[in-house]
Amino acid sequence: MYEENRWCVYVPSLLSASHLVTGTVTMKLIPRAARGASFSCFTLAFLLLLHCCHIASILGHKSDSALTVVENTEEGEGVVGDEEDEVTIDEDEGDLEVVQPTEEWQTLKPGQAVPAGSHVKLNLQTGQREVKLGEEQLKYWTQEHRETEEIQSSFSPDELKRAMKKIKEDLNPVNKDTDQQGSVASQFRPLEELKKDMAQLDLLVETDFQIMRRLLDQYNSSNSTTQQRLSILLELEYLVHQVDNAQSLCSMGGLQLILEGLNSSDFRLQESSAFVLGSAASSNPVVQVKAVESGALQMLLTILATEQPLRVKKKVHFAVASLLRNFPYAQRHFLSHGGLQVLSELFRADGGGVLRTRIVTMLYDMISEKELISQAGLDLVLDASHEERVRQYSEVSLQGELLEKGWCSLVPQLLESTEHDYREKALRALLAMAPVCLDQYRSDSSLLGSLLSLRGQYQEMALSEMIVGEENDYYAEIVELINALQVKIKR
Repeated sequence: MYEENRWCVYVPSLLSASHLVTGTVTMKLIPRAARGASFSCFTLAFLLLLHCCHIASILGHKSDSALTVVENTEEGEGVVGDEEDEVTIDEDEGDLEVVQPTEEWQTLKPGQAVPAGSHVKLNLQTGQREVKLGEEQLKYWTQEHRETEEIQSSFSPDELKRAMKKIKEDLNPVNKDTDQQGSVASQFRPLEELKKDMAQLDLLVETDFQIMRRLLDQYNSSNSTTQQRLSILLELEYLVHQVDNAQSLCSMGGLQLILEGLNSSDFRLQESSAFVLGSAASSNPVVQVKAVESGALQMLLTILATEQPLRVKKKVHFAVASLLRNFPYAQRHFLSHGGLQVLSELFRADGGGVLRTRIVTMLYDMISEKELISQAGLDLVLDASHEERVRQYSEVSLQGELLEKGWCSLVPQLLESTEHDYREKALRALLAMAPVCLDQYRSDSSLLGSLLSLRGQYQEMALSEMIVGEENDYYAEIVELINALQVKIKR
């Protein structure tokens, strides 16, 4: 009993001496509960002495990684305690084999290193170090990451050096085989040959002027069929939307070709020629002047006054509207050649309302242009041509002609249409014609009844439009037009 007690007294001193000898080893020992009642203090001291001696022998081996001895959560023989023990070992750097831990304990061989964060323990029964993944590594270390790390760790520094050397050799043309260079070069054409081909391609590039010249030559060719000429006119219509192309077409004689098409007995050529003329004259004063001086306006009015298919009259009216827009000289010629009379007959003959709407829109545009010029005369700063434009518009007595030719009673007929767009165009034209047509409006019971009926109808539609949340307020705008016309009539 005395010996047992004396060993128990000397155990702390042994531990203290072990700490002084190892220097870098810090160990915490918490005794596990005895496995039996006969586990004596002497046995415990003997096991601790063996443990210290084994640690001192381990420190004699080199390792390039810090090891962490943690709690052994698995039951087994030779395990010292339930809590984690930490051992930190600083070794010289060297080429060490890195062991990838797994979820199971595995034995470490001398000279092997482990990644930071791994759990390392010392098995006192076998005297070997064992390692497994830490808790944080277990959360992250999926099979995908493990396979990636295995692939990455499979390349040694020597292999990487050899791979880099191989890349440099491949990039160096001096080291390439001459036969291989010849086979690669044979797959490509010489640069001089490519330049010649590109020069030939440049010859195929045509300007719009060259294209129109070629098209006109093909059109005038005696071998050209009617279908080919129709295709040529369609291509010209696409090109003359550009102002310069339209003027170039007139300068190279294309306008005369168009007039010949208008005078053709084939209504298809008349339709296509009128389409080209209307597109060329749109917002192009140069073409407008040349067309009017060439007699195009008279030819167009003649086609409208004769029996023609609807498709032809639509294109011809488009050409007339293009010639008259913002061109008072052409408008004066239009009135002097009975243009309003021709349009009134066309208006009465149109039952579908398509031509009626286009005619009313054109008359509204002509009236609005003259009013805008008169309002611009109130400005202090004007260009040099403004006075001339005012003078030319003063010679156009459009509204007097409208009253004389019966348009004050013709335009209200468009309100009978079921199309909202047709009604809107008619209301705008009626407001523009109001200065000369008010007396007839007041005596026209049909017009007053239509306005009253339409006002109630569009008020309901405007209310529904507001409830739905429409942004354009189209029906509300029509209601405003009706209200404005009713106010003028009641004055």
